Amino acid sequence: MKRLMTMTLAMGIFIAACSMPAAPQQNTEISTAAALTVQAVLEAATPLASPTLAPAPTVTQIIPSATSQPMISVSEVTNCRMGPGKNYDRVAQIMPNEQVKITGFFPSNYWIVTSANGECWLSVEFATPSGDFGTVPRVTAPPTPLGGIPEAATFSKKNAWSFDCTILGQASITLNWDDKADNESGYRILRDGEVAAELPSDSTYYAETIALLSGQSVEYQIRVYNQIGEADSTIAKITCP
Repeated sequence: MKRLMTMTLAMGIFIAACSMPAAPQQNTEISTAAALTVQAVLEAATPLASPTLAPAPTVTQIIPSATSQPMISVSEVTNCRMGPGKNYDRVAQIMPNEQVKITGFFPSNYWIVTSANGECWLSVEFATPSGDFGTVPRVTAPPTPLGGIPEAATFSKKNAWSFDCTILGQASITLNWDDKADNESGYRILRDGEVAAELPSDSTYYAETIALLSGQSVEYQIRVYNQIGEADSTIAKITCP
């Protein structure tokens, strides 16, 4: 009898154990099913487009513009000398509308420029600068040339000047003078106050033919010059009869 009760109690415990809910296993299955359902919904849905990134801004290299070369021009034929003044030799003549490069400035009245014959000094009175000349360096004047002004030429006592006027309105003119200087750079022939010709040092003769009608006159002078200065001869006046 006791054995039978023991077996009955054991069987009751076994049956009770079998009928109890398996909570942990059921929860796992439900979680797994829910996850599979969510995954299926996500896979069926249209995927969202990837975000479009704005293109990176283009970097443009800024190259500074080249500085405008300082230049200069003149409105009339202008002497360009070795220094600031007529007591310096002439290096070149700058022609109207000719552009020459500025290399320096002498306050307050001379530009230093590069001519076809080399560097020379040009008076601001006759020059018009252009370009970026604000940074042009300032320079000092070269030493004043040594020596004195050459002695003026004198017309020769014999045949100082001669002329021949024609009926065609022309005059052939010859000038002769004595070279009194020993330190001249050259001679200039002045016709009515304007330079008509340039001659080398030690010159004593000049001839030309010009238009000159009957009753008209022309005046000539001989100008000698060097780095220090210049001197003019007396005037030779010629009138066609």
